Formats: sequence, structure tokens, C-alpha cells
Amino acid sequence: MLQPQLNNVSCNLASQAAHQATTHKKAYWQWGDPLAPHVLVCVHGLARQGRDFDVLVQALLARTATPLRIICPDVVGRGHSDWLADPMGYQIPTYAADMLALLTHLHAQVPIGTLDWVGTSMGGIIGMVIAGSQLPLPTSVRRLVLNDVGPVIQWQALQRIGSYLGQTGRFASVQQAADAMWAISKTFGPHTPQQWLALSQHMVKALPNGSADGAYTLHYDPAIAVPFRSLNEEASAQGEAQLWQLYDAITADTLLIRGAQSDLLSPAVAQAMTQRGPRARLLEFAGVGHAPTLVADDQVDALAAFLLAQ
Repeated sequence: MLQPQLNNVSCNLASQAAHQATTHKKAYWQWGDPLAPHVLVCVHGLARQGRDFDVLVQALLARTATPLRIICPDVVGRGHSDWLADPMGYQIPTYAADMLALLTHLHAQVPIGTLDWVGTSMGGIIGMVIAGSQLPLPTSVRRLVLNDVGPVIQWQALQRIGSYLGQTGRFASVQQAADAMWAISKTFGPHTPQQWLALSQHMVKALPNGSADGAYTLHYDPAIAVPFRSLNEEASAQGEAQLWQLYDAITADTLLIRGAQSDLLSPAVAQAMTQRGPRARLLEFAGVGHAPTLVADDQVDALAAFLLAQ
């Protein structure tokens, strides 16, 4: 089975708390041909990490003879990336700046000729910033997949996510952690026990030896919840205009995926996204809420057909 290589890039952050620029390490998983000029970036959701895309990546690499470099970052505060000293840094501007630093780093290694993007939830919002802003990218985004996210996020979904975000827990085993995550993740849709365990194993890390209350905890900084919980409904609504402006500026060929039972991306917003901006193609998956995990055969087939089309 193919395995990725773990790499790091140094990113800078202007810290208001420290009144100076600070540096943090951003980890990313690299798959495929490290010399390929065609780069696909896959970015995970709010409390997830880059290994969420293992199944999709392996399928894409198995289905194409064209050299392809696939990059799956751990957004700062998650996975193998550093944690920030100032939790208010855990917001989209930081994440987008880090992605620009990553793309610049990759371009310096091997010039990027073609750039595609897959973003799940938060990763999709970051993708809208990257594709819709006037950033100094190595090249513009060619194809963009937005996985169950758009410019308008339903407030009830944010409240649901906020009810558990930051509770990283203590678990006696990876399986126990997987069971706990499943209890709050059933909106992801049907998964076999094997599929869910595979998705879960990279979501946990071992606690230091001698821990009295468990061997594992979730692999993200609980402080990512701090700026999330400072958001109110009015501020969320105010951000919608900015996100629509970004979306309307996107020129990439765009595929919008929606879980048919999603509480985060409404049917009305999804339809509006097909009629303005890049006029995304909309594909819904029955029996799934927020958000499709891209491990089911029909989901993988749909993304492979879109991303690998000549």
C-alpha cells in the first residue's frame, strides 16, 4: 500500500499578544511523484487532519498515469503541526497565509504548473480564499472541490459543532477513541467499522507514559475552540458577504459536493452556488449529512472523474 511522506514548512504569524512575528511549523503529507508539476492540495475540516484523504489519494494515484503530487496538510493546531501560543490565531486568515507559504515552498522545490484543490468544510473555506483572492499564487487554481461548504454556514450547525469542539478526551485505546468520535460524527454517513477505524487512527495521539486517566487523546489543540466560541450569529452573518465576494471571484472549474442531509450547507445556498460565481456543478449524496468523508466508492468515483478528466 502506498504511504505518504511527512514534511514540514515554516510559517510566520503576526501575534498581537506577543507584539511580534512568531514562527510555527506546518506539517504536510506528500503523496505521489515529488517532481510532478501537477499539484493537488487536499485540506481537511475543522477538527480533522491530513490523513483523512488516504482513500481518495490512493484511488487517484491508482487511476492516472499522469505524474501527480498530492499534498495533504495538517492545518496548524492539528495533526503533526505546531500549536499556536495565541489561540486567536486559529482563524481563516492564518490558515490561508499558511497555505500560501506552503504553495510558495512547493513551487520553490518544483515549479507548479497545474494546481487543483479539494477542501472539506473548513478546508473548502480556505480554498475559496485561495481561489477567490488576489494572492500571489504560483498559478491559479484550475479545479476546485468544495465538500459540503459554501459562503453561508447555518448557525444551527455551528452550534452543534461548538457543543463538542475542544473536548479532546482521554481514551484507553484507539478503538475507544473511534467509538467516542463516532457518537458525534454519525452525520458523516454510513461507514463500516473498518472504514471508521481507519479514519480514526490518525485522529489520536498517545499521552505521555504514566498517564493515570487514559493512553490516548485527540490529536488537536483544544484551544482551536476559543475563537470558534467567540463567534456569534450576527458576526457569522456579517462574514457571509465577504465569502460570497470571494466565491464570485473564483474562476476555477468548481464541483460542489453536498450531503443530502447536511445541516451546514442548505439546499438553497447550494443552488445559489450553481447560479453565480464559478457556477459550481452540484452533486448530492443521499444518506449523508455534514460532511462526506470521501471514502465511499461513489464519492471517490465522483471526485476522480472530476479531478482526472482531460
